[in-house]
Amino acid sequence: MNLLIFLAPAALLMGAIGLAAFLWSLRAGQYDDLEGAAHRVLIDDDDE
Repeated sequence: MNLLIFLAPAALLMGAIGLAAFLWSLRAGQYDDLEGAAHRVLIDDDDE
């Protein structure tokens, strides 16, 4: 039972860190262009 005293706050802290990272990625524009990466894979760049 004493282990829950440490595990519950640790789980809440890791969840808060994950939420903060997700919100940061939203504000940084990581999800703005969802189609661009998919189309860039198909473009043939043989200019070398």
